[in-house]
Amino acid sequence: METIAIAGASGFVGSALRRVLADRFRFRALTRSPVVASSSPADWNTEWRQCDLFSLPQLRDALAGTRRAVYLVHSMLPSARLNQSRFEDLDLLLADNFARMAAANGLEEIVFLGGLIPEGSGLSPHLRSRLEVEAALGSTGVPVTRLRAGVIVGPGGSSLRILVNLIRRLPVMVLPRWVNARTRCIAIDDLVEAFRIVLGEPQWRGGCYDLAGPDALTYRRMIETGARAFGLRRLLVTVPIRSVRISKLWIQVFSGAPRSLVSPLVDSLRHDLDAAPNPLLDRIIPGAKTFEASLRDSCDADGHLLPNPRERTQAKDSRMLRDERRVRSVQRVLLPDGVRAEGVARIYFDWLGTIFRPLLSVRGGVGDRIAVHLYPLTAPLLVLERDRGSTSDLDPCVFFITGGLLANPAAEPPGRFEFREVGGRQFVITAIHAYRPRLQWHFYNVTQAQLHLFVMRAFGSHLRGETRRAAESANL
Repeated sequence: METIAIAGASGFVGSALRRVLADRFRFRALTRSPVVASSSPADWNTEWRQCDLFSLPQLRDALAGTRRAVYLVHSMLPSARLNQSRFEDLDLLLADNFARMAAANGLEEIVFLGGLIPEGSGLSPHLRSRLEVEAALGSTGVPVTRLRAGVIVGPGGSSLRILVNLIRRLPVMVLPRWVNARTRCIAIDDLVEAFRIVLGEPQWRGGCYDLAGPDALTYRRMIETGARAFGLRRLLVTVPIRSVRISKLWIQVFSGAPRSLVSPLVDSLRHDLDAAPNPLLDRIIPGAKTFEASLRDSCDADGHLLPNPRERTQAKDSRMLRDERRVRSVQRVLLPDGVRAEGVARIYFDWLGTIFRPLLSVRGGVGDRIAVHLYPLTAPLLVLERDRGSTSDLDPCVFFITGGLLANPAAEPPGRFEFREVGGRQFVITAIHAYRPRLQWHFYNVTQAQLHLFVMRAFGSHLRGETRRAAESANL
């Protein structure tokens, strides 16, 4: 029986896949959470493996011995107590990591679950990110089978929970014009059926398949259908505005969902989403459930949504993130022509030592050890040591934060500062991972954390300026 690695295995799609397909595959479930890895039952033919997807060595070891993987990762929920990052940049970085280690382990296929993509331009950040992740996963040559779905209806689905909470809590809804946008839903059972068809079957490998249920509904019709299914009378008033900012606020307040989840989802609601005809859609449509049927299957006998598979561990995960007091900060900047990741690191430390002179000085070299000093202190603020595990100039340029007045000596593992080429060498990502500050947490939040964010944004502006000046000089 083949072993398939699943990234995102503890979510509601990953849980459904493992439950239904346990008779065909063994699953290596990758999770960053030690709570999930240690407390999840070894049922559904599943071996749990704790793995930080931001760590190339951990990911390389976790994928070893597998031939194919399922990628279900999304970064709209926090992975550190302080997260100074856009979800698009986190998703790109994670997909780049996964693609690199899939190639290093000789995987034959990655099956990726993305979103339906509307025709035309002007995509929302969420949908644009889904396309970017598709490209990143395929950037190292491993074939990527792309399954694209709209709203997935099933127990624990984030979009469905938001919708149901709004229906139950608001007897009167004032709806903006985007509720008339049309979308295609798919029941979780039908989505799993699509995975069952394509996994391990060569004829589907590397293709792109839109997936959907039998009915195309507007969001207003979904609200009406949900109210009818729950036996509720709701007054819906549509107003001629398209403001997503107001929509985000009231959805967040009345659904109880976090802003990090609501914001990117609402940005995508203005698009009409449909499924392009394809052979896989032809296979699942004849027996696919309607939205109303799949909604009823997602509820108990009293009409309440069945629990999210992650609910029993999410509270423990949140407490763990707070207690660890780790920081993640990820920024994306344009990569100057002809410069590699190590070159950007050299530019950064040279710039840092120049822009804040004479208060700040940078000593040492990118190839070995760097110490950042603040005048007139004799001890360094931070000491960074180069990770010598890189074997190619295509590898990320990584430094471990090993000492200094601002580093926590008890931090294990130490924080990392990296420079990485992504997006077909169009961008470079600068990232701090798992950094544990020495300063008292609340003081750190209003001092060092804000200064770091300011510095990285200023460096991004510096690189854009250098790139623009180089382009102007080339055109002279």
